Amino acid sequence: MKKLLLLGGSLYQTFAIKEAKRLGYYVITADYLPKNPGHKFAYEYHNVSTIDKEAVLALAQELKIDGIVAYASDPAAPTAAYVAEKMGLPTSPYKSVEILSNKDLFRTYLQEHGFNCPKAMGFVKYEDALAHKDEFTLPVMVKPVDSSGSKGITKLTDWSKLQEAVDEALSYSRGKRFLIEEFIVKKGHQISGDAFSVNGKLVFHCLGNEFYDPSCDKDFAPLGECWPFQMDHKYIEDLEEQLQRLISSLGMKSNAYNVEAIVGKDDKVYLLELGARSGGSLIPQVVEHATGINMVTWVIQAAAGDSIDLSVLQGRTEMPVKGCWSNYMVHSDKTGYFKGIAFEEQFEKEHVVDFVNDLHVGDVIHRFRDAQDCIGELILKYADMNEMFDVIKNIEKFIQVEVQ
Repeated sequence: MKKLLLLGGSLYQTFAIKEAKRLGYYVITADYLPKNPGHKFAYEYHNVSTIDKEAVLALAQELKIDGIVAYASDPAAPTAAYVAEKMGLPTSPYKSVEILSNKDLFRTYLQEHGFNCPKAMGFVKYEDALAHKDEFTLPVMVKPVDSSGSKGITKLTDWSKLQEAVDEALSYSRGKRFLIEEFIVKKGHQISGDAFSVNGKLVFHCLGNEFYDPSCDKDFAPLGECWPFQMDHKYIEDLEEQLQRLISSLGMKSNAYNVEAIVGKDDKVYLLELGARSGGSLIPQVVEHATGINMVTWVIQAAAGDSIDLSVLQGRTEMPVKGCWSNYMVHSDKTGYFKGIAFEEQFEKEHVVDFVNDLHVGDVIHRFRDAQDCIGELILKYADMNEMFDVIKNIEKFIQVEVQ
């Protein structure tokens, strides 16, 4: 029985832990949170931080693992690649995963290799950013280079607020670096979804439409994605070409990716993110419902160095989306103590496929700012696209979050 080390045991990583066990691997989990729910499904748990590369390497060598997985985790992805590379296990190159996991490195790589890319500059100090502000036109985005889920991001419309935005970004950056990036006015929906490559070839992607709540403090922080894709398919074809060129250029192997892209008013497709890991907001699970493709299986098999059966694709990189689907970050418009969540009866009966959360009564929750304030994730189905967008537009009418 091959041994797999899975980095993390959060609620959303439980899907990969269970899948690895189902496939017959000896599953070991590691992170610094022993109460994480996924650990109870593993054969072993070790209290080691997933961002401590040397500590994870020492553990992996001691356990003599056959593969390592960083499922749905940006911080753990470089660690997994580092350990695998050191041990000669299946992986994409560590340096390439580092580039994909750090926004400043990624933007520089895109610019140097001729990809459509927002103008961006990386900094470590406020003073350096201030000295370069005249090279940008407001508004701009100020971001931590190594954070996900819109955490620590500010849309800056006044340079007098730059220090505040920098402080916010640095508070979420493990490497204490931040990025100033041109704000691109988008055309249509932002593109979001997951993709997969096998031996450096893009074999599958399922890309949908990101949606937002303009009443939230950060109107650019996504609340979910929905499928099928609603814009002209030419943008997907353009993005697919960019993804393959980037995967080839970086020497990526068999890997899952979380994709974020935007179509600008200039009609160009800009690749914003290519995380070297699966989407963390149940995107792989929605994709499975919508297309029948279980990418979690592929993630596990790739890490173990086992063959991946792609016959179901019949040579296609896309599968038709059957029906209309979305995920949704359940959240509160108030800060306080969590009391409960109630769904409107017809909404729950007709649309709710799954609801994932691990909150307990009395837990502190925060008014929604970004993904850190998500208090549960829904998978929803719809009869048609009109119904889908109508429900999404009015979804807060159907969900009541009780806060004390």
